[in-house]
Amino acid sequence: MASAHDRAVLQAFFNPTSPFGDIPGLNQEDQLTDDDSVFDPELVKRVKDLELQEVSAAESGDLPARAISLSGGIGRSACQALVQRGLLLRLSGRDEEARVDFEKAAALGSEFARQQAVILNPYTALCNRMLSEVINKLRNPEMSDMP
Repeated sequence: MASAHDRAVLQAFFNPTSPFGDIPGLNQEDQLTDDDSVFDPELVKRVKDLELQEVSAAESGDLPARAISLSGGIGRSACQALVQRGLLLRLSGRDEEARVDFEKAAALGSEFARQQAVILNPYTALCNRMLSEVINKLRNPEMSDMP
């Protein structure tokens, strides 16, 4: 019979994509019970209603907006949700909406969001393009004389 450590090593070797600690048959003796009777029934009902709302939000693909709503638009959760929604918007080609979300996340303290907002700012892009042209002309003056 193999020890728990041996089973963990074999699990990691034969199933490298499974999460560590996810060993079939291990810890099956721990029986978990769902005993809600120790909590206030009204609180349990509210929690279950929120859970149902979150499941439907996840199924509709609207998790970032829901996270922003639940957090009141402040704090770390809102910041992360704004960054994620900004990335999704940018991926779908909606750069202006993405820039707005990145600016809000930057105001909440995200350095990554600040960098993305700068990249998506049309004035910044124009300045960067002009600066790049000037630097290229300084590096290669013979190229600037060509039509």
